[in-house]
Amino acid sequence: MKTWSAAEIRGLGVVVGLVTAGEILRIGRSKSYDLARRDEFPVPVMRIAGRYRVRTSDLMRLLGIEPGPESVA
Repeated sequence: MKTWSAAEIRGLGVVVGLVTAGEILRIGRSKSYDLARRDEFPVPVMRIAGRYRVRTSDLMRLLGIEPGPESVA
């Protein structure tokens, strides 16, 4: 599993897919989907066009990452 740096997370788009969010939080794919279905993922999850999406800003807040100049949100 990839280890994400704060700069890489800041450089993501406004939203990311559930698998990417899970990877950032060190949660596997299956567990991420299980938590999302049970509404227990560590940050709010949205359903957009049938897909799970997570706001990057919510991930950053949870991880204590301050927005930087490379942030888009």
